[in-house]
Amino acid sequence: MTDRPGTPPAADPDAPDPDAMAPARRRRRWLRWAALGAAVLVLAAGGTAWWLYEQLDGNIRTDTDTARELARYESERPVAAVAGARNILVIGSDTRGGGNGEYGEDSGTQRSDTAILLHLAADRRSATAVSLPRDLMTEIPRCRKPDGAHSEAQFAPFNRAFEAAGTACTIRTVETLTGIRVDHHVIVDFTGFKKLVDAVDGVEVCLNSAIDDRKAHLRLPAGPQTLRGEQALGFVRARYSMGNGSDTDRMGRQQEFLGSLVKKMQSDGVLLNPVRLYPVLDAATSTLMTDAGLDTLRKLYDLVREVRAIPAGGVQFMTVPRRPYTYNSDRDELVEPDARRLFDALRNDRTVSVVKQIRTDDDGSGDGEDNPGRSAGPSTPSPRAPQSSAQPTYEGTTAEQDVCK
Repeated sequence: MTDRPGTPPAADPDAPDPDAMAPARRRRRWLRWAALGAAVLVLAAGGTAWWLYEQLDGNIRTDTDTARELARYESERPVAAVAGARNILVIGSDTRGGGNGEYGEDSGTQRSDTAILLHLAADRRSATAVSLPRDLMTEIPRCRKPDGAHSEAQFAPFNRAFEAAGTACTIRTVETLTGIRVDHHVIVDFTGFKKLVDAVDGVEVCLNSAIDDRKAHLRLPAGPQTLRGEQALGFVRARYSMGNGSDTDRMGRQQEFLGSLVKKMQSDGVLLNPVRLYPVLDAATSTLMTDAGLDTLRKLYDLVREVRAIPAGGVQFMTVPRRPYTYNSDRDELVEPDARRLFDALRNDRTVSVVKQIRTDDDGSGDGEDNPGRSAGPSTPSPRAPQSSAQPTYEGTTAEQDVCK
């Protein structure tokens, strides 16, 4: 028997109930949209991460000129004595070019008022930063200038090397002075320093007395202070309004500031927190110039990963043993054999220890270029350990020490 026209077909008892299927269809549709949304989020996150990486990586400038110049003198350079140990020369440029014009007229030249040789032990259990005085009398080799001319070999204040012929000449001067192979170098200017301090929300220092230094744009009360960008720069650059006005005293203040900076980054977990680490890396990379060995974010991150486990007490700061130069008290000379013992220990990756600096009002020499005629005080103290000791101890500071003690 057939159905009459216009009569609905009879329901199939085995067919699924459409009303019962509706929730399942909605769930499948929701899952498809959720999967699509998740895929979009993953792609967006990946794209954002890639963009951030590219931005940071692109900030870094590679100092290819220095590499080419050093290659000319490879046969004269010292060889690395211990595999795995690294020696990094940190140069603070006082150029007034670029964004630094507010600190003085751009004369087209630059000097290195800050030079720190950072030794990272092969086992990455310690790091020693040695400040080299700008007025230390030393042998500066004949160097090629940026214009192709050559400077003559000379016995002159250390910072003349950077002023005359730039980074390569400074590195060769350091290697001649210390016998230590400089594996990497980093150049940072005023702007980069300020940005880095601001990225960690300031650095704590402790002042024995109030400061009112118009030249350094610094006015602070006595006691503990948290310094940010401009104040921090004024603090590490100021001389005549703080301490005895000597460059030696300023170097000690810079070392204490850097120790406090390291402690801040370690104690606040900056190096382990990607959210906090990004602005630090952005600040650090945006104004740095490095050699090819440190010129990518990956290379810098690998370096940070290696050193972040070093305890604060293992991060040491000191000034090379020095005293007023015999023939000009406005200059410095090395204290021997103390300086040679220090350089030998670092070159061979042996332990060097520091004890808290002891300063007096008349400690340190003057600065022949900025403050002629200043009388010199006593020399940087010799190592406290006997000359036969396998572990010499020098006066300095560590990142572990309290800034107010």
